[in-house]
Amino acid sequence: MNLRDLKYLIALADYRHFGKAAKACFVSQPTLSIQLNKLEEELGVILFERGQKRVILTSMGRLIVNQAKVVLAASSKLKQLAKSADDPFSVQLRLGLIPTLGPYLLPVILPIIKKALPKLALFLYEDKTDNLVEQLKEGKLDAIILALPIMEHGLLIKPLFKEPFFLVLPSNHLLKHEKKVKLNDLNLDNLLLLEEGHCLREQALEICHRKSALKEKTNYRATSLETLRHMVACGIGITLLPLLALEERRLIVNKALASPVPQRTIGMLWRKDAALSICCEKLVEIITINVPPILAGLEKQL
Repeated sequence: MNLRDLKYLIALADYRHFGKAAKACFVSQPTLSIQLNKLEEELGVILFERGQKRVILTSMGRLIVNQAKVVLAASSKLKQLAKSADDPFSVQLRLGLIPTLGPYLLPVILPIIKKALPKLALFLYEDKTDNLVEQLKEGKLDAIILALPIMEHGLLIKPLFKEPFFLVLPSNHLLKHEKKVKLNDLNLDNLLLLEEGHCLREQALEICHRKSALKEKTNYRATSLETLRHMVACGIGITLLPLLALEERRLIVNKALASPVPQRTIGMLWRKDAALSICCEKLVEIITINVPPILAGLEKQL
């Protein structure tokens, strides 16, 4: 048994298809199949039920796959510890971000990180909150940045900054000349939201539920903030966007909301025993020092 075989095992568990798993591992399908057969013989258990159309994990297979993930995570930690022995910031760090934050935060903070930590190699990933948390727990990511609160055991959670929400209206909206808009003054039946699975969708609903008995009546859903912006420009409805995502565009107007201004708290998470904890702490320091003043400056410009 070796780490390579455990990677094959996890890939087949993920894809449930020998061809796709082999492609993901950059090996031929016969090679992957032979190695997994040998692994089953060595362990003395059947890991998969092999059908014509799909592969199903046995109950023992699920247990062994979970343990294999622990072993690979520990192996990765050993390598990271060795690399960081001389310089804890001369490492590779896999950082995940939610799609409603990554494209807007990264252009702001990456130049600062590069200047402060020139030897740090960042590998960036975008995904929804649930997927990011799962990948972090499995060791596929070293740290994630997303909207809080998150209730997870075994993870360190550090708040980074608070980001206010703004109202985005069509440019011909009756309230376009108001300095600040009260949610109670809006017809929230045409509130445009992201599709299910995005935490920003739930935050927008929560904000509006505090102000009115909102019931979703719109038939429109979006997969990105950029699509929401275009939908508002077309006059389909209105939406709420976080400050970093605001842009001046034709056909839309960005409006501040009246006090108490709704906001989201952005935080960074990593595993408590992670080899890259020192590096994660440094990133937290860089972001908490630099992003709040940038947000304040953006807000003054509006």
